[in-house]
Amino acid sequence: QGGEIDIAISPQQATIGSLLTHVRRGDIVNVHSLRRGAAEAIEAIAHGDKQSSKVVGRTIREIDLPEGTTIGAIVRGKEVIIAHGDVMVESGDHVILFVIDKRRIRDVERLFQVGLTFF
Repeated sequence: QGGEIDIAISPQQATIGSLLTHVRRGDIVNVHSLRRGAAEAIEAIAHGDKQSSKVVGRTIREIDLPEGTTIGAIVRGKEVIIAHGDVMVESGDHVILFVIDKRRIRDVERLFQVGLTFF
């Protein structure tokens, strides 16, 4: 209070996020544990096209998100787009998701894995 420190970083939380990023499948670039590990915030990169991806070329409304999963925003280049049903996901978009039920993490990872036709 009254000092020059304006933010505190938990080494434990930073380490957990880094470890979770490495064990997640798909192109997951950031993971943050929330609610003492009960939920996660995930940043995933969408790849492919409408044929090879379950998210690219679809509006948020059309994406079959697992129960307890919400898309909060999409980062496209330097632009941050607040998620709403009419936003279309493009290849290369960074999609910010919140997953309340950790049992659904694998389903979220599968959404961001491209099909073999992509390669």
